[in-house]
Order: sequence, then structure tokens, then C-alpha cells
Amino acid sequence: MKAIKRHQEIIELVQAQGFVSTEELVEKFQVSPQTIRRDLNELADANKIRRNHGGATIATSSENSSYHTRQVLLPEEKHKIANALVEHIPDGATLFIDIGTTPEAIARALMARHHNLRIVTNNLNVATLLMSKPDFSIILAGGEVRNKDGGVTGEATLDFISQFRLDFGILGISGIDFDGSLLDFDYHEVRVKRAIIENSRSVFLGVDHSKFGRNAMVKLGTLADIDLIITDKQPPKEIELFAREHEVNLLVV
Repeated sequence: MKAIKRHQEIIELVQAQGFVSTEELVEKFQVSPQTIRRDLNELADANKIRRNHGGATIATSSENSSYHTRQVLLPEEKHKIANALVEHIPDGATLFIDIGTTPEAIARALMARHHNLRIVTNNLNVATLLMSKPDFSIILAGGEVRNKDGGVTGEATLDFISQFRLDFGILGISGIDFDGSLLDFDYHEVRVKRAIIENSRSVFLGVDHSKFGRNAMVKLGTLADIDLIITDKQPPKEIELFAREHEVNLLVV
């Protein structure tokens, strides 16, 4: 494959996933690590991507990829993560479910396996999915509905969530920096995620490997705020070390 075509495919992959590792690109294009590093350096110099430790991330931290793109990205990985996560939620529990495509996968897994759950969510897609199960009680947070993904955010959402104290908070996230920071793109959404953390007895994060090292502009907190992380690949050493130092349970499925 010519370098120009490979460069374009790398850009498209980074834009879709948010972060790709050097190893992933070497395997995809069947070239040497030196070739991929040269490609990434050239693309970074042209401001097409942002070079990062072990790979590349999107050039801008201000805007997420589209909801449709995220819906079709890594569906099998999200399915495995969701199935593993719901094993840690007992029947009869109370929980928050956050905005995001991975929390939506977790909601589908709950539908198949669980009974008598009471669920508070600010995700219209989750509420619509779960309302068909007769033994689930669904409480939808009030606030401003985002037409791009069915997320509900705003001051009213914060006030609503603060009324509850639930067993579990199920979060999604846009990126995890190498220093353990949890990152997202929307300040209003991050405030709601923070409220979920503060009002949950245990916080679970389902995250696929494309989020490791991914760039986003708003800091939610750190992995120390999470009780259980479930992912599909071993995280970079820095992230794994941070989790271990802060006694965060990390499960790779």
C-alpha cells in the first residue's frame, strides 16, 4: 500500500476510534513499527492527528466523533464488556445508567439476564429499551434532551440525580489519559457523570481499548473514583499502574 493511501486510512481510523496504538496499525497494514512511527510523525507534523505515547489520537480535544460512528464501533468488544459487567449486579439492585454507547450495551445485557431492577437514567435510548421489561422500574431524569444521542443534561438533571442514593453507577467515558484522568468532551455531561459518582455506592466503568490514551478536553476525575473497570484489552502500563496503586479493580475480558 502506498504511503498516501495508508495515511488516509490512519486518519479515518483515528477519527472513528479516537485513539489507535502503533501495534494495532502495524498489524492492520502489515508494515514495520518504524514505518508506522514515520507515518504518525508525518501526519502529526501536518496537524492531521496528535502523536501520543504508543500511538495517535484525534488532533482536536473539543469534539467527539458522531453518535452513529460510535454506535457501530467495536460492537463485539462492547458486548463482551457489557456481559462481564452485569455479572457484578445482583437482581433487585438500584442503579444509574449514564449516556454512551457502552452503557447502552450494558442496558441490553441487563434486559437479558436480570430481574426487579430500579434504574435511574439520563439516557433516552436506555429508558426506551428497558421500559419494555415489566419487572424493571425506570426513572428518567429531567433536563435538556440532546438530539444527537438522546442524552439528557443540564441543571435540572443534576438536581434530579442528587435526590437519589443508589447501589451502582454505570458510567461511559470518552477517554482515559495515561495519568489516570477520566476525560470527556461535554462540560454539562461531565457534571452529570460527577453527580452519578457522588450518589452511587459503587461505580462501574465499561470501556473498550480505543479509549486508552484518547484525547478530550474536560476532566471528570481519575480512575481512583471508580470501583471496577471492565475492558477488552490490557491497558497501557501507566494506566494499569495507576489503577493498581489506587486499588481499583481492573478486569480484562
